Amino acid sequence: RDGWTIMPGGCARIGHTNAPTAIAMQRGGQAANVWIVGDDREVFVIDAAHDADKIAEAVGGRTVKAVVCTHAHDDHVNQAPALADRFSAPILLNPAEKVLWDMTWPDRQPDGELADGQVITA
Repeated sequence: RDGWTIMPGGCARIGHTNAPTAIAMQRGGQAANVWIVGDDREVFVIDAAHDADKIAEAVGGRTVKAVVCTHAHDDHVNQAPALADRFSAPILLNPAEKVLWDMTWPDRQPDGELADGQVITA
């Protein structure tokens, strides 16, 4: 099964997958794209921003394998814990982003680490 690869700088190269779903989110002056990547059964939520209910609606009945944070700017992680709790899914973050994560979530730690070149699959 193909997966997607975390690239240097936090970009993702997507291998074989059903068409990913992008949800454009905006809060105040902040805009962010949330990606839901996977298949009809399992998905990853990437860069969980702004509206957990809207993201959960797009996920539907699929299993969330992880909430993936490509980096820890507030507008990319502000709904990560809510979605992780809702779907009993781990939050994955590159440890180099921990300082920024702690500014938004000082009392909540990511559940796992991402590394450049790591492949995760759904």
